[in-house]
Amino acid sequence: MVAGLPAAAQEASPQLQPQRIRELVHLVRQDCGSCHGLTLQGGLGPALTAPALRDKPRESLVATILGGRPGTPMPPFRGIVAEDEAAWIVDRLAEGFPADPGASR
Repeated sequence: MVAGLPAAAQEASPQLQPQRIRELVHLVRQDCGSCHGLTLQGGLGPALTAPALRDKPRESLVATILGGRPGTPMPPFRGIVAEDEAAWIVDRLAEGFPADPGASR
């Protein structure tokens, strides 16, 4: 179990180790949040909330995380996250991304 994360975030991807889940949550909240807003409500980049992503194809979102968006400030995260980790991020964004349990320390 990863303290501070909803059970669904942990159960949906049993292949990810708890430490990696914590790292991914922190990455999204801090690195992605620097452009998409720390609450993921949007900023320089669009909102990454469940309602904002509802009509976006999962595969397209995974590809965007891995390859970035040429011509925009969205960088590629390939080499930082693996494809299954990008899919985990997309799945968590679709259900409402968990808070960073380490952010308040």
